[in-house]
Amino acid sequence: MGKTHENLVYIVSDSVGETAELVIKAASSQFRDIDIDVQRFPYVEDRETIDEIVQAAKENQAMIAYTLVVPEIKNDLLTKTEHLGIDAVDIMGPAIKLMEQRFNKKPRYEPGLIHKLDEDYFRRVEAIEFAVKYDDGRDPRGILRADVVLVGVSRTSKTPLSQYLAHKRLKVANVPVVPEVEPPEELFQVDPRKCFGLRISPEQLNHIRKERLIALGLDAQANYAKMDRIKKELQYFEDVVDRIGCQIIDVSSRAVEETANVIFSLYQRKN
Repeated sequence: MGKTHENLVYIVSDSVGETAELVIKAASSQFRDIDIDVQRFPYVEDRETIDEIVQAAKENQAMIAYTLVVPEIKNDLLTKTEHLGIDAVDIMGPAIKLMEQRFNKKPRYEPGLIHKLDEDYFRRVEAIEFAVKYDDGRDPRGILRADVVLVGVSRTSKTPLSQYLAHKRLKVANVPVVPEVEPPEELFQVDPRKCFGLRISPEQLNHIRKERLIALGLDAQANYAKMDRIKKELQYFEDVVDRIGCQIIDVSSRAVEETANVIFSLYQRKN
């Protein structure tokens, strides 16, 4: 198990051991002319492995830094290092103990929880990137890969809904419906239970589009906001979602968060 020198550090963990290694390297950076040699021992969960590591540390004059949360394994390591006079430092123990006292709650003592949190974080990032890549129908291939597909005319909050749902770790593609453009064929191949049509009243859409044009410094009477154009688009929307056979959610008087929560609840119920 390695070299013999005073700068040798064994990282012992019942998970990956990254936390202890980062702390040790950060600490060593505060000392000039010290080049530590870190050796990591991950997923240590039994006394036999503890015996082997402690014996090697004794032979190689290594210090031990550990992140062991299971009390029996941690106490076994502590007892053996004290008996053999091996320098050992508990990286997580003091913080857990202080939080236990401060919050008046018992720790879970479950290894690897931080990596479960990391996995959750990366799933969220992946979903956000997916929503950006497949926003506004720019790549119809995303429709078949999505967890949720949103269908609606312009200004029915498809993009903010996609991002909101992405933060709930759902991969969302959204598809605009325009009378002059035939919807992508993937929209009629995907499981209709994944699709949600966003219905809106003509009056509400007229108001939203006028406000949008004004915000952009454009003429509020442009064809984009005219009622006859809006009714034409909404009728085409109804034809498309009827062909798909998807669920319809009226977003006329709903906030984005409320609509997203409705979609998320329906998605969970189906899955």
